[in-house]
Amino acid sequence: QVRLVESGGGLVQAGGSLRLSCAASGRTFSNYVMGWFRQAPGKEREFAAAISCGGSITRYADSVKGRFTISRDNAKNTVDLQMNNLTPEDTALYYCAVDSLFRRTGADLARAEIGSWGQGTQVTVSS
Repeated sequence: QVRLVESGGGLVQAGGSLRLSCAASGRTFSNYVMGWFRQAPGKEREFAAAISCGGSITRYADSVKGRFTISRDNAKNTVDLQMNNLTPEDTALYYCAVDSLFRRTGADLARAEIGSWGQGTQVTVSS
């Protein structure tokens, strides 16, 4: 049973920072690309960031590039998202996701089939 548990969300002022963490269990996650998606109120869920199996390749949505950093620790089965210089437009429910494809090359998770989702953690940025 795959389980993804996010933490670290909260309320922050514009310009501030938050660090999200996702704890994974039930699989050898070093064999899967992992990432973060987000869903703002009234909008569809969108890709934010992804990281390759070994952690050497990352991909970001244009809207977060230069402000967000994704990382993973395969020994601990965790993937983090460091979010800096937050704006109200970053307000959303953030989901951790694991790829459905075993040992995908690269980190192209944006349009991939997702194997499992976490329950989400809320990030609210006030102006």
